[in-house]
Amino acid sequence: MSEPVVTRKDILAACEGMLSKQLYVYHTKPTNGLGPVMENVGPHLEFQVQLEKDGIMVGAGPHWNDDEETWGGEGMVIIRADSLAHAREIADSDPMHKSGARDYVVRPWLLNEGSLTIKVNFSDGSREII
Repeated sequence: MSEPVVTRKDILAACEGMLSKQLYVYHTKPTNGLGPVMENVGPHLEFQVQLEKDGIMVGAGPHWNDDEETWGGEGMVIIRADSLAHAREIADSDPMHKSGARDYVVRPWLLNEGSLTIKVNFSDGSREII
């Protein structure tokens, strides 16, 4: 017996009433150790901040190793894009990928469930993500 083919239309119908926000996630990993990654981390972070300022980036950050203390160079980036091809163009533009220090895999992702709580204190301008 074969598995059923589940389409985008099927998922959207099953998730009716949920957010159903189309985003793209790319997972990035070193191609040749951490040396080249660390050499490119400055330009990479500048690029990431610009994506954030331009309203493209939803979130990004490193994946810790299983000891939750050390880093092997892997990361994840969530972006807004018009299509998978557009998301790949954005990922290709990252200095980390342009330099060859890291490679990536990008996947379409539908954000349906979850929440975000932000606390803003007007008196001192402090903020906290809960």
